[in-house]
Amino acid sequence: MLSIENVTKRYEGHTAVDDLSLTIEPGVVYGLLGPNGAGKTTTIRMIMGIIEPDEGKIEIFGEPFSESMKERIGYLPEERGMYRKMKVIDHIVFLAEIKGMTAKAAAGRAKQWLERVDLAGWEDKPVEALSKGMQQKIQFISTVIHEPQMVILDEPFTGLDPINTQLLKDVIIEMKDEGLSLIHISEPTRPY
Repeated sequence: MLSIENVTKRYEGHTAVDDLSLTIEPGVVYGLLGPNGAGKTTTIRMIMGIIEPDEGKIEIFGEPFSESMKERIGYLPEERGMYRKMKVIDHIVFLAEIKGMTAKAAAGRAKQWLERVDLAGWEDKPVEALSKGMQQKIQFISTVIHEPQMVILDEPFTGLDPINTQLLKDVIIEMKDEGLSLIHISEPTRPY
């Protein structure tokens, strides 16, 4: 599914990623854990073709990244952008269309997802009317609605309470059990 071989990325004399190698097979949840500045987001940006590695190679689905692969990948970045004035359903459908879905198919699947994550009845509300946690669930739906083969989630539980965190964890495990590969990026939690 994903192969990273001896990848290094430097920024103005600082090595953000140093000789990283890893392989991710289908049907696994793989965690990239580390503090701020550990190179997690840089690694994901290289996987997604946003930036190029200085050394090494990355292959997705057995070949170098190409624009055509974007429809096979779901990516929830750490920096989120939402169209706050759009209705929830229109927001999800718009992003699904970018990934190659028809509006009709996207609307039907969006309604199923909204029900699955306990947001049924919110489809005609503007995004800005939702709480931060509810918006996070909309972001998650938008990431997976097109049924990608690989999903990259950068801090997916931000803004969620414990019940909704567990809800998304359960969905992620179901997706893994169906053969999807997921990469979860997070800072380690510390007990207080």
